[in-house]
Amino acid sequence: MIKNFNRVGGAEKYAVEVTRRLHERRHNVALYSWSADKEAVSGLTFHKVPNRLKFSSVLNLYSFSREVSRMLRGKAYDVILSHDRTASQDIAVIHTFSYKSGIAKYSFFRKIDQLYLSPRSGLHLWLEKKQMETPWLSAVSGAVRADIQACYGRKDPIDVITPGIDTNEFNPSLVADNRDRIRKEEGISEHEMIVLFVGSEFKRKGLDRLIPAISGAMRLMVAGRGENLGYYKKLAETHGVDTKTVFLGLTPDIKRYYAAADVVVLPSRIEAFGMSVLEGMACGHPVITSAGAGCAALIDDGVNGFICRNADELSSILERLRNPSLRRRVGDRARALAEKHSWDSTADQFENRCLHVADAKKAAQRHIAKNK
Repeated sequence: MIKNFNRVGGAEKYAVEVTRRLHERRHNVALYSWSADKEAVSGLTFHKVPNRLKFSSVLNLYSFSREVSRMLRGKAYDVILSHDRTASQDIAVIHTFSYKSGIAKYSFFRKIDQLYLSPRSGLHLWLEKKQMETPWLSAVSGAVRADIQACYGRKDPIDVITPGIDTNEFNPSLVADNRDRIRKEEGISEHEMIVLFVGSEFKRKGLDRLIPAISGAMRLMVAGRGENLGYYKKLAETHGVDTKTVFLGLTPDIKRYYAAADVVVLPSRIEAFGMSVLEGMACGHPVITSAGAGCAALIDDGVNGFICRNADELSSILERLRNPSLRRRVGDRARALAEKHSWDSTADQFENRCLHVADAKKAAQRHIAKNK
């Protein structure tokens, strides 16, 4: 179950990539969704969920959960898996930090308002509580698992199954075959070090931390559409790097900029995972991320990537990476790590989890029948 079955967002792509592979392994998959890309849904049994209450995002989400529960009534699936805040599943995949943890960061009075006086907030919390009551939970990172345990006190083991990467689509050959041509087209000189930032929530993903760290023969390329673009352009101007900072906006061909890049940076304040880091590693680039990103758990600091803890450290790491031989060494190790996190590997873990859950459900049903 997922509201939209496509490759547009992180959770959606995760659902499509894993589901397609389960189908290819001859598992019979039924999809419940508002909408699905024609290519992505091919071969699946597609149940279109009515899309009601569009005037409110939280009521729309509640409607999806309610409609799916109604449609599943009386069905006898071996395993029911959801990628959204629903209430009728055996396995829930948790893609984000909890709404409850966000409220905990508010001031005292705003927290009281959100917990007791806001119907919208109350409905979000109710839907999330239903999701967290799912028998089996799977988190996309250790950071998300820790958030669940802290906010909801789950004692049962929670799987961590990270997103994967298409290691054929993102690979060092992409860089080797296209780098010189693309850099020439973009007017990038041979001696410039290209720092790539990919993301559309600039504040949360730490773009304001990265811009001041650009110096010397570096150029920052920002791919994504974030909030308050004028502020970040002004920030670049204030730090004297406006001519070294390129805002690309949303781009249909992100691989073009991975091919041109030397370093990929995601200095997020908080990040459930951080797909751009894994994409950069798969391309054989050194990556820098913050300790607040879930993907930081994949990084052996200084070996296959770097973890920065403050702005000064980010500047220092970027200066070190001006050394091409260091970039090559770290990038080669990054690629080796990425190869262990392919979508096939993610699907393997999900297949094993689903088989385990199906067996556990059957054993429970046999026990109930025996004791009637």
